[in-house]
Amino acid sequence: MTEETPAATNSEQKTDVQFALQRIYLKDLSFESPQGVKAFTTQAKPKVNQELNTKTSKIEDNLYEVALRLTVTVADGEETLYLVEVEQAGLFAITGLQDQQLAQVLNTACPNILFPYAREAIDNTLTKATFPPLLLPPINFDALFASAVQQAQQQAQEKEQEPAATEH
Repeated sequence: MTEETPAATNSEQKTDVQFALQRIYLKDLSFESPQGVKAFTTQAKPKVNQELNTKTSKIEDNLYEVALRLTVTVADGEETLYLVEVEQAGLFAITGLQDQQLAQVLNTACPNILFPYAREAIDNTLTKATFPPLLLPPINFDALFASAVQQAQQQAQEKEQEPAATEH
């Protein structure tokens, strides 16, 4: 009697990739109008400054929190008319991805899902403050991630090329 051991096939060795949104929530919201009523009585030519930041935390195996922070400052010259900051977060269950693929999903797909919610929170806040609506343009998170990866690689290469310090 011979014992047969089935050979492992490629499909058995391959882990299924799964991506599931568990929850989207507003983590933080801040609004300031330091000018008060003066912001409504002056003819301003406002300049809009937008800052973007993402933060990822591993909650447990295969569960990640991704937080997208948008800060919008509108100023007339040196005078700030208003500042609104939104941190929109989500819980994402992700399995079957390793290192670079996981980093790419966490830094591109997840913020892409969160951005419309953050944009809506900013628009709603400004409307309630009786400022004109501010529709932020879409953001290409894939391009931002590719740029960050390229910059990190370039910095690593520059560090490798630095001459070693010698003692005399």
